[in-house]
Amino acid sequence: MSLRDDFTTAVKDAMKSGDKARLSVVRMIQAGLKDRDIAARGGEHDGKIPESEILSMLQKMIKQAEETLETALKAGREEMAAASKAEIEILSSFLPKQMDVAETKAAIAAVVGEIGAAGVKDMGKVMAVLKERFAGKMDFGKTSPLVKEALGG
Repeated sequence: MSLRDDFTTAVKDAMKSGDKARLSVVRMIQAGLKDRDIAARGGEHDGKIPESEILSMLQKMIKQAEETLETALKAGREEMAAASKAEIEILSSFLPKQMDVAETKAAIAAVVGEIGAAGVKDMGKVMAVLKERFAGKMDFGKTSPLVKEALGG
């Protein structure tokens, strides 16, 4: 079952159960997906972005919600903070299990050895392979320093 199917099922389930928060977030996901599909028309994917890009989109949405949460907490807006926490939980429910630090380091070591990365100058190549293979499973903001460390930087 694809992520697109998961979103459709989630909308139906949220409508049946009356879960307005989940319904709102899933509709927001679908709107973002539709925008990206429209932008991809005429490209190599024929108007449907691949699963890896959907996962990347979800991660960006989570980061935005985390920033909103942080801002709401600083401003003392508890209601807004609670809504952001709920949004993060709903968005995260569509992502595969995130890799822990040990798994991430092992994946980095494997990719570094596989492509023969010799130093920090190869960081872009390593990150590209990691993004291709582990989209949605790694937080690349946290992965970047680990790659730099593995390459001796």
